[in-house]
Amino acid sequence: MTLDETRQLWDQQAPTYDDERDHGLLDPHIRRAWQELLVKVIGSNPTRIADLGSGTGTLAVLLAALGHRVTGLDLSPAMVDRARDKATNRGIDVDFVVGDASKPQLPPGQFDVVLARHVLWAMPDPADALDHWIQLLTPSGHLVLIEGINAGGGIHATFLSELLEERVSTMTLTHMPERIYWGREITDERYLISARR
Repeated sequence: MTLDETRQLWDQQAPTYDDERDHGLLDPHIRRAWQELLVKVIGSNPTRIADLGSGTGTLAVLLAALGHRVTGLDLSPAMVDRARDKATNRGIDVDFVVGDASKPQLPPGQFDVVLARHVLWAMPDPADALDHWIQLLTPSGHLVLIEGINAGGGIHATFLSELLEERVSTMTLTHMPERIYWGREITDERYLISARR
């Protein structure tokens, strides 16, 4: 699939993207679970975060509401429009930009955290994307990668761990089978990897 075809696909999905319980986090219990998870992994001290493949900006807005300085990047202009509206409607400041998450045109060495949720699996070259993402980090920065396997595709934790082993100093893998994150029972693989540069 070309970049333009991918952009069109996500543009088409933008109007209904937040209808999925784990996308829009409209259920307060699910939203709180994600908030608690991200605070546990990222911390509560204000940090500079790049949310790559930000979609409609749900996690970016959530993190900015907690005091973080967030840049959300997505390939789809329709997704970015919805993300900007979401932030504006909540009175929250987030810098949303249209761009290719596989090669983000963001300033290198400026982000304490690079966050991506269900994004890396869709990259044409995950290893190359990781190299670009790591370059965005400050020397003490870290990656927060939420991935998994489902009927539409995905990336196994073992494969992603192997890609990261030669690129980072430390990493922690946390499996996420709990219903509270997804709004339904899941039988596939869901996980979070936090990796230090």
